[in-house]
Amino acid sequence: MGKIFYVMGKSASGKDTIYKRLHSRMPELKTVTMYTTRPIRDGEQNGVEYFFVDRSYLEQCRKDGILIECRTYDTVYGPWSYFTADDGQIDLKTGNYLIMGTLESYGKMRAYYGEEALVPLYIYVEDGLRLRRALEREQQQTVPKYKEMCRRFLADEEDFSPSHLEESSITRQYENVVLEDCLREIVQEIEGICHREQDIGQPEFQNI
Repeated sequence: MGKIFYVMGKSASGKDTIYKRLHSRMPELKTVTMYTTRPIRDGEQNGVEYFFVDRSYLEQCRKDGILIECRTYDTVYGPWSYFTADDGQIDLKTGNYLIMGTLESYGKMRAYYGEEALVPLYIYVEDGLRLRRALEREQQQTVPKYKEMCRRFLADEEDFSPSHLEESSITRQYENVVLEDCLREIVQEIEGICHREQDIGQPEFQNI
């Protein structure tokens, strides 16, 4: 059976960049596009970062019983939902996957697919550096949303609290100070797990 390597981290931790670099360096890992009802941001493309949909599509997934997990945030611009649907993108019998999401969504996917199927890749950045990065990123937007930036920053402190990480059995973190160092560490971890899984799947031969 395949593995789901799940990238997560607080806002401005660099998880989006790490996810994209991993996808580029390890194309053998299949990807899954999640859904969101939030407005598309400058530089994003529908079907790349997310499928950008309206709330009626979310409710239809719920009605059809294909909603794996959903998180809704009460932002200063109204409720924004992020969700994963069992839409045929994931088949663990055919290979390994690379997915990015939140700690909450990681827990729900682990419950849906089984603990052994999920491998957490938690990206960590010291809060002062993370806040500077968040501000720089927001300043590049055509219409900066500073209130929402602050809300996300504070919400992540609670969402990724030590107790919540412990509850999700996440004991390892990948510190993203120097991007290439962080990527190298993650790639080595993924390759090691994939090789071990391949060895387990190989038949044993006895000398006759």
